[in-house]
Amino acid sequence: MEITLTDNIEKTYKSICRICHGGCGVIVSVQNGKVVKVKGDPASPMNKGWMCIKGVMTPEIANHPDRLRTPLLRKGKRGGMQWESISWERALEEIARKLDALKKEHGAESIALGQGTGRHHYMHVVRFANALGTPNWYEPGLAQCFIPRITVSNIMYGGFVVGDYYGDVPPKCILFWGHNPLVSGPDGELAISVKRALDKGAIGIAVDPRRSETAKRCKQWLPVRPGTDAALALAMMHVIIKENIYDKEFVDKWTHGFSELREHVKAFTPEWAETITWVAACDIVNAARTYALNKPAILEWGLGIEQNTNSLQTVRSIAILRALTGNIDNPGGDIIGKNIIRSYPTLKEKLPEGMLKKRLGADTFKLLGGWRAFMPSAHIPALFKAMRTGDPYQIRALLIFGNNPLTTVANPGEVYESLQRLELLVVTDLFMTPTAALADYVLPAAFWPEVEQVIGYPLVVENMVMAQQKITQHAECRQDEWIINELSKRLHLPVSEESLEDVMNYQLEPLGIDYQALKETGFSYPPHEYKRYEGKGFRTPSKKLELYSKSLQRLGYDPLPTYKEPPESPVQSPELVEQFPYVLITGCRKKEFFQSEHRQIPSLRKRRPYPQTEMHPEVAAEKGINHGDWVIVRSPRGSIRMKAQVTEDIHPRVISVEHGWWFPEKVGPEFGVWESNANVLTNNKPPYDPAFGSYQLRGLLCAIEKEKT
Repeated sequence: MEITLTDNIEKTYKSICRICHGGCGVIVSVQNGKVVKVKGDPASPMNKGWMCIKGVMTPEIANHPDRLRTPLLRKGKRGGMQWESISWERALEEIARKLDALKKEHGAESIALGQGTGRHHYMHVVRFANALGTPNWYEPGLAQCFIPRITVSNIMYGGFVVGDYYGDVPPKCILFWGHNPLVSGPDGELAISVKRALDKGAIGIAVDPRRSETAKRCKQWLPVRPGTDAALALAMMHVIIKENIYDKEFVDKWTHGFSELREHVKAFTPEWAETITWVAACDIVNAARTYALNKPAILEWGLGIEQNTNSLQTVRSIAILRALTGNIDNPGGDIIGKNIIRSYPTLKEKLPEGMLKKRLGADTFKLLGGWRAFMPSAHIPALFKAMRTGDPYQIRALLIFGNNPLTTVANPGEVYESLQRLELLVVTDLFMTPTAALADYVLPAAFWPEVEQVIGYPLVVENMVMAQQKITQHAECRQDEWIINELSKRLHLPVSEESLEDVMNYQLEPLGIDYQALKETGFSYPPHEYKRYEGKGFRTPSKKLELYSKSLQRLGYDPLPTYKEPPESPVQSPELVEQFPYVLITGCRKKEFFQSEHRQIPSLRKRRPYPQTEMHPEVAAEKGINHGDWVIVRSPRGSIRMKAQVTEDIHPRVISVEHGWWFPEKVGPEFGVWESNANVLTNNKPPYDPAFGSYQLRGLLCAIEKEKT
């Protein structure tokens, strides 16, 4: 569309807010070419007029004076903060020329791509990697977030599942496991949908070391020891099967391997689990009964169950609870996606022969980087190691699209060293960040009102499709897909002549509409069809839900879920407990921010000015800490400072720290990235989950003390 900067008349447009990866339908008001107001669209089937605080503050972000405006070329040493503004033509030509030279001399595998979570350009980056011929791309989640749940669902159910909040039958029970959707609202699974279901009387059960914002709305709270979720799920299976409160008709007809599972879980009693999880046996029994006996029920699971070295089996053990209770594809339960649009054409067929074997970590972590992986990607510790050491070969260039790995990847000290070793670092972002400050080229990215996209929601299930449209233009900022396409043309990559609109129209073709038509209506939402398995069965080898997985067995993994003690824990690491007596969780999010974003936005920062760490009053009393004091949190890897939040809404032996902190107001290039960065405390070292390569980000050991003045 043509953007008129002098038009003083306020105009409104329908679009989708992508300030996070939530996806609220919105009405955007524009005046003189600038966004002046954003409000929820009452017609949207997802949010129905509701919006979070971040989305409401979109005008402040879109028009922020510190936004990047032109491509920047580094002058002088890396991290010196000396820049020259250059044209897009020069930036693209120089970057393409350097990439082409590296590819010819060292192979495409020497070039890596990185990106942030849930962005509009997510699949386009994967497409670019395949076209370029490199097997090495990453996103900080993947093994640590979402991919294990998707993969397990595909193997066990034959498709991904999502809570049915949009049908005519409300859930009677919602089991929240390692998930706080009232704050995070991920992937089109919006906070407002959960809130409305709870308001209508759904019984909530929360499995979380914190009594989170969501847990406070629940009738039962199970403050599990971080990293022991598999033991809790196995004990709940034990109760459900022993007490014959599983859905016998569904299990007999539609599951495979129940007899093996029944024998397997006999030893996993609630009393066994209590000693491991710190959750009382009676509470485990009550939670199992509540979930099994109140149908339909939804099981909301989050990344808290994936950030451990037993990720595959933890996710498997929880996934089985849905099958035992028959809460699959029924109204008001967990429904399998319809996938009403075509999958994004990522050009995986263009990845040259032999490159799969060169993907870092693919030979070891088959469900992350191998042929069976949902979105085959590199193992992050292996990728950054290759940048530093050249083992097994040197990664020489990294192009980052909307990611700040110095705050969002474990062990940022190693990340920093890795980035310094690169021959070429290109970062595309909205603002200057600690990572962008190290780049050779910094490219100004478009914000969501400046972006075109077709997106199926909720993500992966794609039961509805929505259109995001370009409404404004900020300075010389460009959509990431445009940048990728322009580089592709200069590199003469496969199908580089295909436009973004061509791709979107390809996705929409099964619906008989194109992108321009979808923009007019805003969304398409065909009626959901429940219990489709009754016609053709599930899309699994047995046509049933795979409780006992022969697919996993063939890949060399246990066909039934098991529990493993975290490698760093009060049980496994007694030599550390005296110095680090508490258990640490590092993923606490706040609704004002998304990952490491928005800390330069005054209205949001005013609401949440400081990083906080939560501790129980018993810990505070023992350490002489008062609410609001600055404290030091230490792990065997480093220390950070945060403000104390003393609360009874956390297990007495657990310390929680907020994720994603840096300080845009401080001097670059570091912007205070080492002061309160949760990942300074985390570990990216082995052991790793054998299937996904997940590493331990929760359940680590820590100490806390009042900061000395």
